[in-house]
Amino acid sequence: MTDNLLGVPETRLPAEPAVTDAIDGGTPLVDVVTANPSSSIAWALLADEAWARGATLESYAYARVGYHRGLDALRKGGWRGQGPVPWSHEPNRGVLRALYALRRAAGAIGEEPEVERLSAFLDDADRTAIAAIEAE
Repeated sequence: MTDNLLGVPETRLPAEPAVTDAIDGGTPLVDVVTANPSSSIAWALLADEAWARGATLESYAYARVGYHRGLDALRKGGWRGQGPVPWSHEPNRGVLRALYALRRAAGAIGEEPEVERLSAFLDDADRTAIAAIEAE
C-alpha cells in the first residue's frame, strides 16, 4: 500500500477479464488491442513488444495511447488527478505499465522533461510500481 497523507482514496480500476483471457490465451497483442482499444494493459504490452524488438518510436506511440486510455479509465474510476493507484491491485497495472513504457521510450529519445513528469506521476501513484515493473 502507498502512503496516503492527503486522505485521497485509492483508485482501483475494474478487471478486464476478456482482455486478460485473450492475453493469457496467447492471442496476438495487435488482435487484443484491436478488439479492446480502450485497454491500457493491451497497449502497454504492445509497447513492450515493440521495445523488445528495438522499435523505440513505435513503442513510444503505443505507450502514449496506453497512457491516454489509462487516464480515461482512471478518471472514470473516480481519480481526480492525484491519489494512490496501487500496483497491488492488478487491474491498475495496465495504466502503471503504460506510464512506465512511455517513460522508458521518452528517455530513449531524449525527452527528459517527459521522463521527469512520468517518474513523478508513477511515484505519486505508487512508489513501488517502477521497481515492481523492472523486476518482472
